[in-house]
Amino acid sequence: MTKTGFMGAVFAVAVLVGSPALAAENSAEREARDRAQIEKLMWQYVRALDTENADAYAATYTPDGQFGTGANAVKGREALKKMIDGLRQGAAADEAKTGEKRQAMYHVITNSYLEFVDKDHARLEAYWMTVFAAAGPNKPSRVAAAGREVDDLVRTNGQWLIKVRDVAPKN
Repeated sequence: MTKTGFMGAVFAVAVLVGSPALAAENSAEREARDRAQIEKLMWQYVRALDTENADAYAATYTPDGQFGTGANAVKGREALKKMIDGLRQGAAADEAKTGEKRQAMYHVITNSYLEFVDKDHARLEAYWMTVFAAAGPNKPSRVAAAGREVDDLVRTNGQWLIKVRDVAPKN
């Protein structure tokens, strides 16, 4: 290749790399990858909650992340672990008292809308339900609670995590 041909090829690559169309495509690819990572994060969140795995639950949050808002917010990974440990201990105490094991618990997130605030911050709005599985013909599955959520998510060290999970937003 001649020097002129080489310089032309370098110029063509520079134009393509710097083109708005390519930047938009890279942005779309990043957003698709981010959406998949956030979907996986929220799956890990509900599975950790449903299985009362305190370590896995806290790992879905930033180190200073919080569940809830206001004076009753649970802040920081250690406090989040204690919250899940409390759920597990409460279920064990109820079982000891009644002799009945609590039915499997499932948290369902539905009708979600994900908005990217910028490349490292996103907001997830959705409806949620806490459902307990059936325990035979006389104990059908039941919806124990339902509501709306607004979650602030942040990319930290290349990983999407929950910064604030608000399951009772005011608006």
